[in-house]
Amino acid sequence: MPEALPATAHHIPRAEHPISRSQISKQALHVLYGLHQAGYQACLVGGGVRDLLLGHPPKDFDIVTDAHPEQVREVFRNCRLIGRRFRLAHVHFGRDIVEVATYRGVPDGSEGADDALTVGERIVRDNVYGTREDDVLRRDFTINALYYDIADFSLVDYVGGMHDIAARTLRMIGEPERRYREDPVRLLRAVRLAAKLGLDIEPATRAPIAELGYLLATVPPSRLFDELVKLLLAGHGARSYALLRQFGLVEYLFAVEGAAPGKLALQ
Repeated sequence: MPEALPATAHHIPRAEHPISRSQISKQALHVLYGLHQAGYQACLVGGGVRDLLLGHPPKDFDIVTDAHPEQVREVFRNCRLIGRRFRLAHVHFGRDIVEVATYRGVPDGSEGADDALTVGERIVRDNVYGTREDDVLRRDFTINALYYDIADFSLVDYVGGMHDIAARTLRMIGEPERRYREDPVRLLRAVRLAAKLGLDIEPATRAPIAELGYLLATVPPSRLFDELVKLLLAGHGARSYALLRQFGLVEYLFAVEGAAPGKLALQ
């Protein structure tokens, strides 16, 4: 992951960005305001913010906060905690769920062996909590690292995400090869976002994709299946498949006659 952020974050006030509360679901606003009124930071982040800025309807809204999962549960009676690999709070509104994550920090060994676990360079458990400045270092692409702060309705940009939104560019935060090794699913996520949103993958982010495809064989099939559903069955399947072929990733995802041993087959 990147080792440091720029000296100052770029704060874009409400008057200078297009996101309106009217575009955010009532359930997500309820959670944002509830956390804020309880004295916690509360921000939208990730795909919901990105899609609103690019003019796409968001699929969902993810919230991050400095409240720990147990503290989120104290604020919302309709909250359930889930996950071991990533501890999350789910706030239920009938069939709708708003997912709340605590800011992730950098493991330093002080919180116990059960809080974070890496195998080689790959992160397999991540429940070390930190600040928003820590959290941005754990995110994948700059366009997914824009924080909409309910306290003043501003956007907070630490890594040039607004510039890349305007340029329609997909750029990894930090050194790309290292970030792909931390979580090989990012190889597929790069392909999916480029295909879905019509983005150009910047050269340094693009360069390692083809040579690191073999890392997909280390990913649990359930995670690969979920990502493939998003790649192929969400309205941009042809573009996604063309990029998978371009980067040589198809052979690591589908069973083919005569495939070399060790290559993953989803059946």
